[in-house]
Amino acid sequence: MNMQAPVLSVRRLSVDLNAASGRRPIISNVSFDLAPQEILGIIGASGSGKTVLSRALVNWIDPPLEIVSGAVTFKNQNILELKGTKLREARREIAYVGADPMGALDPTLPVGRQIVEKLRAVAPEIDATEARERVIDLLAAVRIPSPNHRFHDYPSQFSGGMMQRALIVDALVTNPAFLVADNVTQPLDVTVAAQVLRLLRELTDRFKTAIVFVSSSLPTAIEAADEMLVLAEGAVVERQTPRDLIASPQHSYTRSLIAEIPKIWTNDAIEVAPVESGAAVISVREAMRFYRVKKRGTFASYSEVRAVRNVTFDVFAGENFGVVGESGCGKSSLMRLLSRLELPNSGQILCDGKDIAALSGKSLLKFRRDFQLVLQDPFGSLPPRTSIGAIIEEPLRTHGVNRRQARDRAIAVMGEVGLPAGLYDELPLGLSAGQRQRVNVARAMALEPKVLIMDETLSALDQTEQFKLLNLFERLQAKHGLTYVFISHDLAMVRRVCNRIAVMYLGEVVELAENTRLFFDPGHPYTRALLSAVPTLEERRYRSEDCLLEGEPPNPIDLPPGCSFASRCPHVFERCLHESPVLMSRGGKDLAACFLIDPMRAPRGETRSQTRQAS
Repeated sequence: MNMQAPVLSVRRLSVDLNAASGRRPIISNVSFDLAPQEILGIIGASGSGKTVLSRALVNWIDPPLEIVSGAVTFKNQNILELKGTKLREARREIAYVGADPMGALDPTLPVGRQIVEKLRAVAPEIDATEARERVIDLLAAVRIPSPNHRFHDYPSQFSGGMMQRALIVDALVTNPAFLVADNVTQPLDVTVAAQVLRLLRELTDRFKTAIVFVSSSLPTAIEAADEMLVLAEGAVVERQTPRDLIASPQHSYTRSLIAEIPKIWTNDAIEVAPVESGAAVISVREAMRFYRVKKRGTFASYSEVRAVRNVTFDVFAGENFGVVGESGCGKSSLMRLLSRLELPNSGQILCDGKDIAALSGKSLLKFRRDFQLVLQDPFGSLPPRTSIGAIIEEPLRTHGVNRRQARDRAIAVMGEVGLPAGLYDELPLGLSAGQRQRVNVARAMALEPKVLIMDETLSALDQTEQFKLLNLFERLQAKHGLTYVFISHDLAMVRRVCNRIAVMYLGEVVELAENTRLFFDPGHPYTRALLSAVPTLEERRYRSEDCLLEGEPPNPIDLPPGCSFASRCPHVFERCLHESPVLMSRGGKDLAACFLIDPMRAPRGETRSQTRQAS
């Protein structure tokens, strides 16, 4: 136990929601101490009060929320009583990172410039050159590719995962005394999340920073924290070390959270059987998608970002097809191609055998009915001033359904997805993240589609809400014969629901396999690296020290010769540096793009270090 004076002391903190319908408690009598260099994990389901608590710790509570009692003491000052200049001075040693990265920075200024301005405002003795170098070093530390180049990019040019990493840099750049990290790893892929957890630990060791780590993922919090608080309905119901919490949970709420964690490798993991191959609903053939990017410092010179490269696969009727990979691997670009938001530069996307690029008029309208998209952000994807009923009816009205039929259909589909009919005239403002995603699913289901493309649909939700929505998806599939394409970085979720899975790296599919084969016998080192970083309470089948990635992905503008994974692969040999592997059969329908499964692979005994020396 750390016997030093606490960095932060919270005593009987209570926060109420003072709404027109009446007052109700959100946080009730929360007390804890945060020691120097300690990482305190706070876990709880959606609606438990985690985010309200994290904001209260930095005195960031606005109406209709109201702090009604308690104290948050930092350096002998109650933060809750500070205002104006004194509050700003205290916040120079306090950092906060939230879970909504895309709206956090000014969209009109480059990301690096904004972080430098913050650093120099807090530490004016640092000159511009030193500040720039420190920011670029931290961008590299959180594995943002090409940090020198990305320093000058605008927020709109960052993916959601990269934006979250940039905000972590923004928080760390001033070496804060304590940091509140509110669900910072939730939008990140597993390898980057693992890197961020290590970075937070290094921060506590190097600068003695204390961290309040708020998470919806119990396995992630367990990996990060020294102590755990379990929050239920705004109250702390349990505090233990991570090991004791898992070995001997004392509260029924904690036990229910543990029970909902998907199993991956244990005997009671859900096994997803392959679907009998029938007609292909979607066929992707050698699809390529490039984006032109202006070269910095030039007037009219451009480079090409190769976002999707030579992708080929089929999705069969009634199948759950998964697409996984790190942020920036091309998953979202592929989603835009599948949903015809963009067209490939070359290759084809076929729907029931027809090239969707050639569709127009009524045939295109039918495609839009049959292929529906459910997006990631449950908050930004719903218009805040439109009623829930009108949101669900919108696609029906677009397709010519009259007002009365649209209303009847909207109410019926609300019942299917578990939304009370009484919400029809309500605005989405008061809905939880899980309820908002049900509205998105209802809007997609209104047109009775054949295929739902789920682009990180569950990544913003806690494990309890994910569990409920996955059960909903199963019921809808059984009733309507739906086909799902799950585009996700959440491998535990993919393990539970997908029949076949494509693994993408730098725009290419590097492995395509059935569920069990992929998780128990992956054919590509990159797949093993992803699996080694999955947050889980089970004993991992693959050790991170053997598999976890080194270095950065290559720049997609200037890809090296040979295998694009060679610079990060623990098994690289000479052939990998000069020749690019293609997908090769591993038996059955399983494929992997790796020379390790090729009979013509490197001679035995050749090591990575020898290969590097030879090259």
